[in-house]
Amino acid sequence: MTFLAMAAVLFLTLLLPTAHAQQKASPPGNASRIEVVESSEDQRETLQEKPALTFGAARTPNLTITVNDAVKYQQIDGFGASLTDSSAWLLWNKLTEAQRKEAMQMLFSPAKGIGLGVLRQPMGASDFALSDYSYDDLPPSQPTTQGDPQLQHFSIDHDRAYILPVLREALALNPNLKIIASPWSPPGWMKTSGSMIYGALLPSAYAPFAKYFVRFVQEYEAAGVPIYAITMQNEPLNIPGDYPGMGMTAREQITFLLNDLGPPFRDAHLKTKILVFDHNWDLIEYPLQVLSDAKAAAFAAGSATHCYGGNVTAQNELHERFPDKDIWLTECSGGEWQKGKLLQEQVRLVIGATGRRAWCCGILPWIKSTSLFSAVARTAAA
Repeated sequence: MTFLAMAAVLFLTLLLPTAHAQQKASPPGNASRIEVVESSEDQRETLQEKPALTFGAARTPNLTITVNDAVKYQQIDGFGASLTDSSAWLLWNKLTEAQRKEAMQMLFSPAKGIGLGVLRQPMGASDFALSDYSYDDLPPSQPTTQGDPQLQHFSIDHDRAYILPVLREALALNPNLKIIASPWSPPGWMKTSGSMIYGALLPSAYAPFAKYFVRFVQEYEAAGVPIYAITMQNEPLNIPGDYPGMGMTAREQITFLLNDLGPPFRDAHLKTKILVFDHNWDLIEYPLQVLSDAKAAAFAAGSATHCYGGNVTAQNELHERFPDKDIWLTECSGGEWQKGKLLQEQVRLVIGATGRRAWCCGILPWIKSTSLFSAVARTAAA
């Protein structure tokens, strides 16, 4: 299958509603006539011919759009998706090299693909991983109570197998690609639960967890994958019972940022930005509280939000209170498969979150069941 054909399938699969119109060839001298064939979302109609459409003279009055270039809003830094452990495994292990390269080109090439400009990268396991793992898992014979405060067991070798190679290929196609990394959970020995499931960060683990971030950024960069930004905890007020997660209050995040994470980032001269929060709009008091601590906020470049609760207008107050801090929508998706409404949902998301009243500088949909990467992989393999 040629690239253009695959690109067409990709866009039809991901972006277009299932109810759509297509133009057939019109007879000579009838160029303004459009034959319509339609399929409905519920499949009651499949490629049914509909009354033809014709172009006519515009009846609306001429409109004048005045652009005031003296008024400026936020800079848009990019749009992208989330590359989970399972997505990377799929791309690396289930496609031939030629298929993968074509799929990656479709995803990341600004000239020959959709040019994804940002990726949200889980630090260790998320709810879409082949196994629960961190970058400092203890040997089975070592009790979790002993921990590893010096990070002697720290390793990103798990990611070297397929995550880092995929990220390097993405960067080769789009050198301007930004990667935002977020942990779903620290290593279990750092937590009150002794596991990557449940729990909170042990007071004794604040410094080791900060060192964990520094090592991650440094070793990823040494592996050819610079990290644009990190968040301190994915959904800190959600503690799931069946996949990695951890609770972290706003006060705990202030303490961690001010005393443990910010200074090592500064002292190591890391260019990686730190984003606070990383949770839903209806919990906006959380980042407001964190950024209200001026000393802690000095280490933060902005906030990360999710769309699963509340309204995008919550970002207004965040911007009004802290206009010098960026706002990223780092996760948003529907709970079920989106069919014909996917296009309008994504348009609503992009326009609503980045509009002048929402102040978002970038959007990263959370792709359920790795659907974006699965669709591209299927298309490349066809």
